[in-house]
Amino acid sequence: MRVPWLHFLLVAAGVLSATALAFPDDGPKRGQAPAPGTFQVQASPFLARHCTGCHGAAKPKGNLNLSAFRDDDSVLRGRKVWARVKEQVESGDMPPEGKPRPADEDVARFLGWVKATLARVDCSGPINPGRVTLRRLNRAEYNNTIRDLVGVDFHPADDFPSDDVGYGFDNIGDVLTLPPILLERYLDAAETIAARAIVAGPSAMLGELRTWEVEDLPDAPGSSLYNESGRVLYTTGAITVKPTIPRDGEYTLRARAFGQQAGPEVVKMAFVVDGKPVATVDVPATESSPKTYEVRTRLKAGTRVVGVAFVNDYDNEKAPDPKDRDRNLVVDALELQGPIIATPADLPVSHRRIIFRTPKKGDQGEAARAVVERFASRAFRRPATAEEVSRLVKFVDLASRNGESFERGIQLAVQATLVSPEFLFRVELDSRPAPNASQAEAVPISEFELAARLSYFLWSSTPDDELFDLARQGKLRQGDTLEKQVRRMLQDRKADALVENFAGQWLQFRNLRTVSPDRRRFRGFDEALRTAMQKETELFFANVMRDDRSLLDFIDADYTFLNERLARHYGIPGVKGEAFRKVALTDGIRGGVLTQASVLTVTSNPTRTSPVKRGKWILEQILGTPPPPAPPDVPPLADDRKGPLKGTLRMRMEQHRTDPMCASCHSKMDPLGFGFENFDAVGAWRDRDGDSPVDPSGELPSGQKFQGPKELKAILKARKNDVARCLAEKLLTYALGRGLEYYDACALDAIVDATAKDGYRLSRLVMEVVHSDPFQKRKGGSTR
Repeated sequence: MRVPWLHFLLVAAGVLSATALAFPDDGPKRGQAPAPGTFQVQASPFLARHCTGCHGAAKPKGNLNLSAFRDDDSVLRGRKVWARVKEQVESGDMPPEGKPRPADEDVARFLGWVKATLARVDCSGPINPGRVTLRRLNRAEYNNTIRDLVGVDFHPADDFPSDDVGYGFDNIGDVLTLPPILLERYLDAAETIAARAIVAGPSAMLGELRTWEVEDLPDAPGSSLYNESGRVLYTTGAITVKPTIPRDGEYTLRARAFGQQAGPEVVKMAFVVDGKPVATVDVPATESSPKTYEVRTRLKAGTRVVGVAFVNDYDNEKAPDPKDRDRNLVVDALELQGPIIATPADLPVSHRRIIFRTPKKGDQGEAARAVVERFASRAFRRPATAEEVSRLVKFVDLASRNGESFERGIQLAVQATLVSPEFLFRVELDSRPAPNASQAEAVPISEFELAARLSYFLWSSTPDDELFDLARQGKLRQGDTLEKQVRRMLQDRKADALVENFAGQWLQFRNLRTVSPDRRRFRGFDEALRTAMQKETELFFANVMRDDRSLLDFIDADYTFLNERLARHYGIPGVKGEAFRKVALTDGIRGGVLTQASVLTVTSNPTRTSPVKRGKWILEQILGTPPPPAPPDVPPLADDRKGPLKGTLRMRMEQHRTDPMCASCHSKMDPLGFGFENFDAVGAWRDRDGDSPVDPSGELPSGQKFQGPKELKAILKARKNDVARCLAEKLLTYALGRGLEYYDACALDAIVDATAKDGYRLSRLVMEVVHSDPFQKRKGGSTR
């Protein structure tokens, strides 16, 4: 169904203001003067025939007066309007149903002119670095920031609502909304984080108490329920649970139990940790009076197996007294408490990191101010103001007046800090006016803002001490300091966030979590293979990043990273074990992300490959030339779920493309997808599609022909600048947290040129993004 005519009018009306019908304020004029007369030749006749009848000067529908545009300059001043016009004509929604349809060649000519005109940018004048929307931390950034700020490595944001995605990424300020449920989650998370990070009060010194009642105790060999009030071990065996230990330390393990006594000894119970006994106790308690037994032991962080074991089973059916024939252990509860804080050294790292100074007699206020100021400054990613610190110190004073400890007061101050907008949002609070007080000119962001942009770009987290100190000293921009910091940060393990959050969304292997290939057709696909697919692409991207390799490796490379499971899937011999290792590729077919199973799987359908999806993915993610939206009411390609279809997928696709409305776009997408038809829907190699041989040949609109993935990759790799520019667009979008505008073309040109001169190395591309005007500056004149 076509988008209703009214929809376009409303959209257009939303773009325009009432006083500026055709020339909305879109910032300073950046358009380079086009050749004279192009508007009159290329656009005016098309508008007169198909548009201005409804969108002319006399009662323009939707308040859109296209007759007000008379030359290329006026079009450049109304870029946003013309971007929407292009979208509506490109999608076929304009002209609306019931109006004469323009010829395909007229539409193509008109759209070509619009695109060429809107792409014109004058890079010789003053720059416009744009401005980033105030935006909150997304879920990944929140988790990582808490880890690095507080020192508590758990993931509170996993319970937050999912982040919306814009321009291909989930860190875009324009789409990061703040629903009421998220506010509630922020409050809960702040309380939990503060309680975990800081030990406050006598009860906290004993650590967290976890209890497993009889219904929580798992079944075990040689055991059964006893009167629904306990679990009896009637032969030698153990009852254990698997808690997650937050950190190394002393813990108390307790068991409430009694014995069914028999023979010459009382029941003996061993406390066990990871299968080894740490202490053995006698259990003389009886059913009428069970008792709690405990032992204190040191546990290492991680998942541990703890519990109790029955170690002296006795069975004598010939004993004269029936009550003396069978000795058993009955357990009705287990408890684990800790870590126990006995000395200052037992305090968690998070506690010592935050409360670096404890009050002495008479200086609680001074100590509180020092602790709060340092924490708030790191949380706000800039020095906290005296007023902000004073407000937070009031929580410590309040706790003291209520008879609570200094630590409890700091807990409350930490909670308040973690729900402050200055923490939850990436705030750029530089209020310096633009040079010459012009709203249009560029203003360098402060060094603290630069440090935050850099750390959230490469680490999805807050600046570390080194970055923060350099910003405090005003040295981040001095000499080659910034370049050294970028190289240091890329080598840090925290740069894995760039792999997961940037590469995962750019290459879309994040979607592997939700794809569901048909298990009947692809019996080799399982969770171990799904995990291995993603791991290969993550390790590959990390290697290009950390080994200073060319970004063209993403198109083709003579190596990859495999374990035995994935190597078997690829048919590559000689790889054994679960561990991944770098593997040389010699046939030229595999190599680069285009032939990795992660990408091939997310660009397929559950039951078959999809040349359209694969071709579209290459156009969008590799070449940066996305096709227009599909025309409305186009039926999907027939599936064979209800029975086998005749002919290969390629044959059915060629029939589908006989529709002229489909052919123009499919001629760009399908050949790219067909070049990888030797790879099935989960990335395994195949020579046949059903009963017919696979035909991986193709011809691109440029006239270039290829036979199979090896030749197609060579063609794509030759388009070095297109690949570099596409990746630069993606990387700059992610780094800024905003969509790119027409005026960013100058910065992109400079980034790509510098990257090309340095052998297309990925590290140089990252460096040039960091050095670019949009990253280092913003449009001046406003505080936020």
